Amino acid sequence: MMKSSAGFSPPFLHAAQMRDVDRIMEDHYEIRLIQMMENAGRNLAHLTRERLLGGNPVGKRIAVLAGPGGNGGGVLVAARRLHGWGAEVSVFLSRPFANLAPLTQHQGRILQRLALLGATEAARTQIPEQAFEAVLDGLIGYGLKGPPRGATAQLIGWANSQSAPVIALDVPSGVDASSGFVHDPAICARVTMTLALPKKGLAFAQARERAGELYVADVGVPPELYGRAELGIKVGPLFAHGDIVRLW
Repeated sequence: MMKSSAGFSPPFLHAAQMRDVDRIMEDHYEIRLIQMMENAGRNLAHLTRERLLGGNPVGKRIAVLAGPGGNGGGVLVAARRLHGWGAEVSVFLSRPFANLAPLTQHQGRILQRLALLGATEAARTQIPEQAFEAVLDGLIGYGLKGPPRGATAQLIGWANSQSAPVIALDVPSGVDASSGFVHDPAICARVTMTLALPKKGLAFAQARERAGELYVADVGVPPELYGRAELGIKVGPLFAHGDIVRLW
């Protein structure tokens, strides 16, 4: 499922270009965001199992930090997968359940039925003092606007204080996906799994330090999409040999 980066040098996208990708996926190809979210979460669960849990998630304690947007939905999918593989998953939201985006709420309702979230879940920044084997960061994606604040900042601070390794979805929360600027606070990840194509900001030195190992995962974007007039990027079959590719 994973391959090395030998001979693999994909283009890097700015956040605005990634927004174009999401829009074209829905408007032209009728591939819905919920489908991409499911692919992202499945790949994140797989990479967590292989890179952070020694290939065996059974009985491992995992903290899942979910924001209100698409990245939050992605880590909630990963939480469901890891739960199904035998992990002990604890989910912490940066916003009350009622304030999550509709697709993220949808993923949360599935976790409610699995008793992994309460029916009226509030923002949770007081995390029980227990040892975790891994932390999943889905607090903020490429839509970051300014430094994290409030509950999001508290959860980032908590994650950075843990001995457990952090795996970030798309970009570490607090890192600007286009410029690579590292806000205060920002997640310090051991592993980052970016989606579709790597984000431009991750190529900058300060962001690379926060991202750790960088992987790119397939979420189902047709290569033809990138060649459309809005983007004009030539991309081949990047994931011909695996759904997840390590870049560094």
